[in-house]
Parts: sequence; structure tokens; C-alpha cells
Amino acid sequence: MATVIVFGPTGNIGSVAARTAEKHGAKVFLAMRDTQKAIAGLSSEHEKSGKFERIQADMSKPETVAEAVKKSGARRAFMYLTHGSSDHQKSSLEALKSAGIDFVVFLSSSTIFTEPREVPQKDMIPYMHAQVEINLDEVFGASNWAAVRPGGFATNILRYKADIAKGESRQFGQSFKIDLVTPIDMGEVAGTILANGPENGQHLVYVYGPQVSSQGEATKTAGRVLGKDVKLTDMDASEAVETMAAMFHSRPLAEYMVNAYSEDPDASFKRRCQHYDEGVKNVELYTGRPATKFEDWVEANKELFAV
Repeated sequence: MATVIVFGPTGNIGSVAARTAEKHGAKVFLAMRDTQKAIAGLSSEHEKSGKFERIQADMSKPETVAEAVKKSGARRAFMYLTHGSSDHQKSSLEALKSAGIDFVVFLSSSTIFTEPREVPQKDMIPYMHAQVEINLDEVFGASNWAAVRPGGFATNILRYKADIAKGESRQFGQSFKIDLVTPIDMGEVAGTILANGPENGQHLVYVYGPQVSSQGEATKTAGRVLGKDVKLTDMDASEAVETMAAMFHSRPLAEYMVNAYSEDPDASFKRRCQHYDEGVKNVELYTGRPATKFEDWVEANKELFAV
């Protein structure tokens, strides 16, 4: 039986990864800043009857990372990107290894479509993830970590839940193409790798949703599932920067996103999703079922769209 540690188990992907690893027989330590915080999808009954144990740790504080791993005796870890890390999490990775972790599953990004060292700093999202991948390679070696590289998150459409509720959405980049990969698919793939290791020697594991849609159409699809007919109207680029800067608490990130949304939709998707077919198949490879359709995810998670 594997002993694993999941950093960020209260997140919508980390929680699924933790439950999936336990389902595969692993003893799962739930590494949390606040050990009293609720974990979505994990009932108190399941937590008590299953192979779970909470442990305090903060991924941005390497000393707590090392202490948690030592206490748990875990040999495998699931981790995510910590924003604001001055060394792109290298200190935390070194803490993981020194404390006994010998394999890491990292939730990365499919926006890395070239060699990680070639990603320019101006491309904020791929750059941040690429730096962690570089550090993983340096600290653990290429055969001792796997990057789960998901596509465009279905949860991004939650940004428009208030618009959906009122039946009108002003958007910039309505035609931006997205595959709408769901938290359950990302989490189950990651959790399976955490418990059992990667299939077929995979090192970079792409995970995509089974339907490619424009952002605008995805908003309308969510509306239909929720019983709302959503009217779309355009937002100009300058307003989009201000809106996203407030949403992300980062003007540079907002400008990066607006530039990405301004590209030709087909060319952008082709570049970002070079491994699309492989990524859809990977969901079934690791979970034993087809990738989750966006409308099915919305139907099962209507409460997330409540305003």
C-alpha cells in the first residue's frame, strides 16, 4: 500500500486527487495550512472510515513541508503551483526530497507547448509552470516526477455565473476556444498516477475535455443546463483589462489574458493543444471511463453556479 501526501486537498482538483489515490488503496495524508478546513467531496464519514489523515503544512514554507513528509512517511506527493514563490518552489521541492519523497505529481499546464527552458517570461502562465518543471527535473531527475498538463478548465466559466443568472454576459474573447476539462477528470488522473505511477512511461500527461467550444458558446451551454437563455454582448479590450485585473488582482496577468484572447481562435487552439487527442484518451486510460462532457459537469454541479 502506497503512502502519499496531497498538498492542497481543499482545492477542487486536489480533493479529487486525494479521494482517487485512497480509492486505489493508498494511505493519504492531507497536507493543509488549516487542518480544520472542510474538504469538498470528502464527507466526515468517509474521512473517518477511509485511509485519510490530516497534517499541517504550507507549500510556501519549506520547513513545514519537510516536517509533514517526515511525520507522514509518504514517498509520493501531489503538488500545485504556489504563486509568488521567489525561487519557483525549488526550496519546497528540496524539502520534499530531503524528507523522503521520491516521486512527485505536479499539476502543471498545457500552455507549455515548447521546451520549458524556452518559455519566455512574458508568457506568464506557461512560464510559471515551466520554472517548476525545470526545478523538478533538477531536484528529482526526469524519471521521478510527472506533470499533469490539463487544458482549459471548465471552472473558468464560473467567472460568468452572475451573468448567466441574469441572462446576459458581456465578454471579451467570446470566440476563444477551450476544451473545458473538468476537475473530476484532472483530479482522477492525478490521483491515479499518485497511487500507481504513470502509464506507458508517461512523463508529461496531457488531460483534455472531450468537446472544444468557444468561451461564449460554453457560457450559453451552461445557461441552457441551468434553464437560462444567455445573450452575449462584446466587451472591448481596455475594459477587459480592467475587469480581469480586478478579478485576478494582477494587471500583468490581465494583460496577458487579453492578449491571449485576442489571437486567432483556431491558430491559438492548435498551438496550445498540440496533444489534444492524446489528452482526451488519457482520461480513459487512467480512469477507465470517457472524459466528462461539460454539460454533464454543469448538471452535476449546479450549486457552483448559484449566486
